[in-house]
Amino acid sequence: MALSTTPDRRAALKSRHREAILRAARDLVDERGGPGFGVDELAERADVARRTVFNHFASLDEVLLTLCGDALDVLIDDFVGAVAALPRGGGTRSSMFDEIAQTLRSADLPSAIVRIASILGTPVPTEDDPRGRALSEVAFARAATRLLAEVLRRNPGVDVLDAELLVGSMMNGVIVVSGYWIRDTGIDLGPAGRTAWHDLLTRLIDSVRSGYTAPS
Repeated sequence: MALSTTPDRRAALKSRHREAILRAARDLVDERGGPGFGVDELAERADVARRTVFNHFASLDEVLLTLCGDALDVLIDDFVGAVAALPRGGGTRSSMFDEIAQTLRSADLPSAIVRIASILGTPVPTEDDPRGRALSEVAFARAATRLLAEVLRRNPGVDVLDAELLVGSMMNGVIVVSGYWIRDTGIDLGPAGRTAWHDLLTRLIDSVRSGYTAPS
């Protein structure tokens, strides 16, 4: 019996350490207003050894990317929730487009963008901050990969290239309009800021629609 439970105990300990590291990273980000801490401080706050951090994450950037992924999970979760009660898509370009557009409209992306800004210490990718730019792009690319997997699951007969082009266009467009939103509103989550986000998102959706939803 003892031998059979050892792997479970190790897995539970590993899970606790990982959660402790992420919790400590979230706390430090909130306290510092960005990623102003190192691995040693993170390990001390999580009450784990430095090597334990690297047992779970390849680098400090990977810790930050995981936090960004948690913020962007709202997009995938909203997609799954929004389409769960609908018939599975027919695999057409228009049905895929409509599902993703509905998700972008319903997801609280402004809050996710603000959270990512606090994690990375930069609102949007900029030439002046190559590290923040790279991390932002990776975070959105990972979210796009998850969203693509859900789209393909919903539309098993779809042309994979069509689906990947659509998801990529939408997610890259979100990064672009995020920059305009932050520039124009100063990261305003109030009514005026959300109206501005809605208008920018509508322009994105209309722009992608015009070039994507030709009859298949």
